[in-house]
Amino acid sequence: MEITDIRIRRVSSEGKLKAYVTVTFDDCFVIHNVKIIEGKTGVFIAMPSRKTKTGEYKDIAHPISPDFRSRLQDSIVAAYDRGEDSDEEVSQ
Repeated sequence: MEITDIRIRRVSSEGKLKAYVTVTFDDCFVIHNVKIIEGKTGVFIAMPSRKTKTGEYKDIAHPISPDFRSRLQDSIVAAYDRGEDSDEEVSQ
């Protein structure tokens, strides 16, 4: 499975959330609302999630293997660091 497109929408607020990302795989499958978050040791990604009835957050979609998660995060963070943004900016 190849990552064929990464679209980054930076967030204009001062919080830890830095951007929302849309990732396309093999030009035929897309995941929206991957988040780029500023942590203590740098930025990392958080997969799209939903709040359960108990108040926990569960990922809606996520990589199964650590290798693919690392590859996905490395690709997204590299695009973010290069300043590859889509035209829109999100206000929060």
